[in-house]
Amino acid sequence: MAIVSQQRARTGRGAELGLLALALVLVVGAYAQVSLAVTGELPANLATRAGGLAVLALGAHMLVRWKAPYADPVLLPIVVALNGIGLTMIYRIDLATTARGGDGGDADRQLMWTLVGVVAAVAVLWFLRDHRMLRRYTYTAMVAGLVLLVLPLVPGLGVSINGARIWIHLGSALSFQPGELAKIVLAIFFAGYLVTNRDTLALAGPKVLGLQLPRARDLGPILLAWGVSLAVLVLERDLGTSLLFFGLFVAMLYVATERLSWVLIGLALFAGGALTAAALFPHVGARFDVWLNALDPEVYNRSPGGSGQVVQGLFGMASGGLTGTGWGYGYPQLVPYANSDFIVASLGEELGLTGLLAILLLYLTLAQRGMRAAIGVRDGFGKLLASGLAFVLAFQVFVVVGGVTRLIPLTGLTTPFLALGGSSLVSNWIILALLLRISDAARRPAPPAPEPAPEDAAPAAPVEVGDDAARRRPGPADGQATEVVQL
Repeated sequence: MAIVSQQRARTGRGAELGLLALALVLVVGAYAQVSLAVTGELPANLATRAGGLAVLALGAHMLVRWKAPYADPVLLPIVVALNGIGLTMIYRIDLATTARGGDGGDADRQLMWTLVGVVAAVAVLWFLRDHRMLRRYTYTAMVAGLVLLVLPLVPGLGVSINGARIWIHLGSALSFQPGELAKIVLAIFFAGYLVTNRDTLALAGPKVLGLQLPRARDLGPILLAWGVSLAVLVLERDLGTSLLFFGLFVAMLYVATERLSWVLIGLALFAGGALTAAALFPHVGARFDVWLNALDPEVYNRSPGGSGQVVQGLFGMASGGLTGTGWGYGYPQLVPYANSDFIVASLGEELGLTGLLAILLLYLTLAQRGMRAAIGVRDGFGKLLASGLAFVLAFQVFVVVGGVTRLIPLTGLTTPFLALGGSSLVSNWIILALLLRISDAARRPAPPAPEPAPEDAAPAAPVEVGDDAARRRPGPADGQATEVVQL
């Protein structure tokens, strides 16, 4: 017999606060351990940095408690932990750089970008009260995304670094990578476009060998995405951004249509484009050569474009073994770009396979919680947007880790929240804010059903429909009881 009982809906904010405290203790302890191992004493600015990180984390927590009380309580602590681990490793590389007479101020700059990222996330949560408002700007997001992608090609504005033209100058000493913001606005465009056209893309088309293929005229969107990704690869010499952009679209297309044929077509187009680019463009061919023949002496000693960086990263992770050398006891600074492109190899050396797997589990949990929000939210646009944002985080981690470990060719993408880089850090904090907003809508209890009107009551007023009406309808108060059916 089923028993209907009342149970208070839990917001999870208390659990979030406890997890935040655990993340801060982990990060501050690692920061102190690095300084003790390298210099033999605690850092002079330990209290300042620990206090600053705690203020940022608790400030974000208080805003989530106020503006998105039903948001997933696991998302923010995971991001704070990843961001803090990245800051610790960047500080570790700074100490080694300073010992050799270098600048060593990257940790301070990364902490400044962390502040900017938290402020950007706070602004999104403050001004975006309902994620469905973004659907109004579907084609505006498309234009903005394309503009951001081509900005580095503007003469006098774009700048080439290490052969890739993906940065723009902001002032005399500041550069920014607009492609990091482009992935967010393009995810908004893809979600808005696919939620409108998914029936046509999913239902129309012939069946071949058990696969329902799309009609020829419906291939336009995926061919356009393929062409734009190839253009980015050719003109900006950026394999990572083109891979991320095309993968995002194919993944969201599959979520919208649930048709395996779109995935197979996307993989075929990507494989063909990658092989063609490797044959025609030397910088892409060099990446494949390093991937396949990293230990070849000729490839190892080639400059530029040799495999020395990849091989040194592999030997660093091998020296870390299962448990690592410990914070501050390894030599990650021997690998070029140890605090940015190869920060995964640096962490693998000092934390070992165990520590690296723990970090990957944090990413896996972050992506899983994003997908959970996509499943729970009630509107199609929110489902597509949350799944796209969660996928882009998981896919970016896979591409970076796969490149460092030689599972796939090296792409030059940055590890979300860990690697040195302001544009990546800010854009990923914005992604976190959007996932918090969508998860709040997914976990918020439904409003109670209205009381049945008496037979002699006046006719009810017309009921408004649509997203605007739902947005104006008052939501349930914090802690409101919901019905739970127990069998």
